[in-house]
Amino acid sequence: MLEWVLPAILTIITASTPLVFAAVGEVLVEKSGVLNLGIEGMMVVGAIAAFAVGVTFESATLAIISGAVAGAFLAFIFGLLTLNLLANQVATGLALTIFGLGLSSLIGHSYVGKTFPGLPKLEITLLTDIPFLGPIIFGQDILVYLSILSVFGVSWFLYRTRWGLIVRAIGENHDAAYSIGYSVKFVRMIVILIGGALAGLGGSYLSLAYTPFWVENMTAGRGWIALALVVFASWKPGRALLGAYLFGGITIIQMHAQGFDVQIPAQVMSSLPYLATIFVLVLISRDSSRTLLNAPACLGKNFQPSS
Repeated sequence: MLEWVLPAILTIITASTPLVFAAVGEVLVEKSGVLNLGIEGMMVVGAIAAFAVGVTFESATLAIISGAVAGAFLAFIFGLLTLNLLANQVATGLALTIFGLGLSSLIGHSYVGKTFPGLPKLEITLLTDIPFLGPIIFGQDILVYLSILSVFGVSWFLYRTRWGLIVRAIGENHDAAYSIGYSVKFVRMIVILIGGALAGLGGSYLSLAYTPFWVENMTAGRGWIALALVVFASWKPGRALLGAYLFGGITIIQMHAQGFDVQIPAQVMSSLPYLATIFVLVLISRDSSRTLLNAPACLGKNFQPSS
């Protein structure tokens, strides 16, 4: 039994890691009252930036940093337009996704057909050799561990620090936070940059580890799934982690089902993660009052100082 269970679990981890980064980053952003629908664009730009730097300089460290910086750069554009120019957040996020997909296709054209050797596993002698649990816990690459740390880090920041309290206060009532002296635009911009960097790391994992080569539009809707996960998780980082692994498991199930020659069209099986996303959103929408109770009160609302 372990012959197929262990590989399946390891594959679920790799499939879930990009979703963890993107969803946790968006939880942080939305807690400040900003709705960023550009996750897909930030992920795919992070993916091509990481892959291009990794192939060119043959350095996994530089590649990871480049992916995070690229995601943060696109997030900065979003922040500049929505916070300073008061552009509509929904429209700007959609435009950011379209821009990111186009930019990544342009940059990635010359990298089609090239491969990256992948991220090294942080194998620990003796611990990695522990049956079953060893490879799962001690045999992952750095980005898998960073994704888990990001969940604990964001959760600790939001609920255990003064700055986290400020972020949540701004998300609940930005006018009140501004009236007692907090810079709403500055705090939101910092949070948007962090969220963009995390989305960029999610994209980096796709091109450096999950499928270590470049394919146009390789995010394949994962940014939209991450957005759904934020609502599914009730804006809590820990639940976002569980949701990401749940959706990662659904992705792997459809792959294994095709391998076991299940008599269901491959197109239907490939759509399972997205069908599950729609199903979850429908279930959530049935209790809209509870959803509104958990959502930050100023979510999606632009802030303009009264004086």
